[in-house]
Amino acid sequence: MDHLKNIARLLITCPDKPGIVASVTNFLYSHGVNITTLDQYSTDAEGGNFFMRLEFQTPHMDISAPALEKAFAEVIAPKFEMQWHISYGANIKRTAILVSRFDHCLQELLWLYKRGKLDTEIAMVISNHPDLKEDVEAYGIPFHYIPVKKGDKGASEQAMLELMEGKVDLVVLARYMQILSGDFVSHFPQQIINIHHSFLPAFVGADPYRQAYEKGVKLIGATAHYVIEELDAGPIIEQDVARVSHRHSIEKMKDLGQDLERTILANAVKWYLEDRIILAGNKTIVFE
Repeated sequence: MDHLKNIARLLITCPDKPGIVASVTNFLYSHGVNITTLDQYSTDAEGGNFFMRLEFQTPHMDISAPALEKAFAEVIAPKFEMQWHISYGANIKRTAILVSRFDHCLQELLWLYKRGKLDTEIAMVISNHPDLKEDVEAYGIPFHYIPVKKGDKGASEQAMLELMEGKVDLVVLARYMQILSGDFVSHFPQQIINIHHSFLPAFVGADPYRQAYEKGVKLIGATAHYVIEELDAGPIIEQDVARVSHRHSIEKMKDLGQDLERTILANAVKWYLEDRIILAGNKTIVFE
């Protein structure tokens, strides 16, 4: 991933006031970097919150990365009460994918990964079923089968934690059909992305497409969101819908729903890896 080696990204959240953009860009200019992308958003011109994503090139930076961050923390951040983070493309994020038997989301991510379209190293795939082992290992990616025994989910989660904790930056639930405990989730704050159909809170439980078909819905969709302790209540990253009619069978609805799921999850993962998402309470600011 040579295209990443000279890239750095700065994410900022702070109260909005005049001079933020000028101060940040002048600071970076003074240290020899070339700003190539700048996106910003304010919730209100008076008294709002300000969000910014800035991408810059580092080959001619006149100080080290730690020195740049120290200077920014001392000179710029306090003046504007900033929450901020700088990431460097050379530090490739590592991803773990959790999956059960449905493979459409997994296959989409593997396909993008093979073609260099995801800025990550897929460190492992973990499943509670062995079905997808050959598919995953064909990409040269380690596959770990960790079954979930009824009444002993804690042992399975502990085994997954031993494989992942401290070794991955992102956990993707690519149709992993198990509910993760709050304790497990706490090990990966704002680092777990899930995908599910957008019928919730309607049509809860098994076979939601059959329920939707019997109810005669006209729109189906998919939602990618961060995982928090409360089930399916984390901040939404991406959503999309498709129109259906009386002509769609249950199977056609499922096919369409799976197409939405794989695309929406891939978008959310890609944006996370490219540092395009800023969390704002229970909402996200996404600079696409």
